[in-house]
Amino acid sequence: MERPENLIAENFPPLQNDTFLRAARGEECRHVPVWCMRQAGRYLPEFRETRAGQDFFASCRSPEICCELTLQPLRRFPLDAAIIFSDILVIPQALGMEIRMEPGRGPVFPEPLQSPQDLQKLKPTIDVSQDLGYVFRAITLTRHKIEGKVPLIGFTGAPWTLMTYMIEGGGSATMSKAKRWLYQNPTASQKLLQQLTDVIVDYLVGQVAAGAQALQVFESHAGCLGPQQFAEFSLPYLREIAQRVKQKLKSEGMEVVPMIVFAKDAHYALEDLSQSGYEVVGLDWTIRPQEARERTGRKVTLQGNLDPCALYASKENIEKMAKTMVEAFGRRAYIANLGHGLYPDMDPEHVGAFIAAVHKHSEEEEK
Repeated sequence: MERPENLIAENFPPLQNDTFLRAARGEECRHVPVWCMRQAGRYLPEFRETRAGQDFFASCRSPEICCELTLQPLRRFPLDAAIIFSDILVIPQALGMEIRMEPGRGPVFPEPLQSPQDLQKLKPTIDVSQDLGYVFRAITLTRHKIEGKVPLIGFTGAPWTLMTYMIEGGGSATMSKAKRWLYQNPTASQKLLQQLTDVIVDYLVGQVAAGAQALQVFESHAGCLGPQQFAEFSLPYLREIAQRVKQKLKSEGMEVVPMIVFAKDAHYALEDLSQSGYEVVGLDWTIRPQEARERTGRKVTLQGNLDPCALYASKENIEKMAKTMVEAFGRRAYIANLGHGLYPDMDPEHVGAFIAAVHKHSEEEEK
């Protein structure tokens, strides 16, 4: 494989399948595009083989490994988009926090933020091209190696979701430590959220400069907030990210790519999300497609939302559920996906059955 430093973010192979991008912009498509969150993941034996004995974040820092892991699902399935292999926690790392990925526990921060005074331990500013350049090199390498088959999606964690990890020190069922900050230290919380927002804006613009053709913002822990806290500590920053990224792309003469917001369990804020500046709103599996259409007023493209656990069902039932989902959303302004990411113990053949069913039944509907 050609060394990533020998590849530059231009002269990419022409795009052969633009269905995902057309759907993201609300245009007519020949079939409903489909991709899966965590499609580059541990459910694939080739993923486990590539990553065997390799530290997780060392893999994230290797453009060659990230490229290989991103391409693996495309070799198996007729997906309509790829998403770069990386992790949302590269931003806290860039800000100076130590993170370990521990088997059975996931990400662990040995020294989480415990009080507002700990904000002084974070780097006040970072140069994303220097501190996160390995992600950009992975995107550029992958854009060349993907050979224009499908578009490449870049991504980031949203400020509130990143804040929860930085304070909780890892995963949490309640996010009570992070939410304590919102109630006891609202000013410090806003300061941290703004600092993260500033980094995220530069990070996403850098991903587009490197070759990303769409961007997704993961607000994975939105469900731990109620409507009032979401409106104060999540939504303004999500809006700011969309607005500033697009302004910066325009001012720097780059294409303004479609942006997706995925706020898991935030169905209470669906109307606000549909007016937050993103072309696509991702949905988890807890909301009915028809209700989502009614509440968004067809202002945006919707993405989702099959329950990931549905892939444990038989292939016949997976096909039925995918058909029902496509019919409920309709073909226009719709991107098929799961309501969250693939789980490590899922059968790749069942993932393939889901993807095939979406294509089959969206094409049948067209006929």
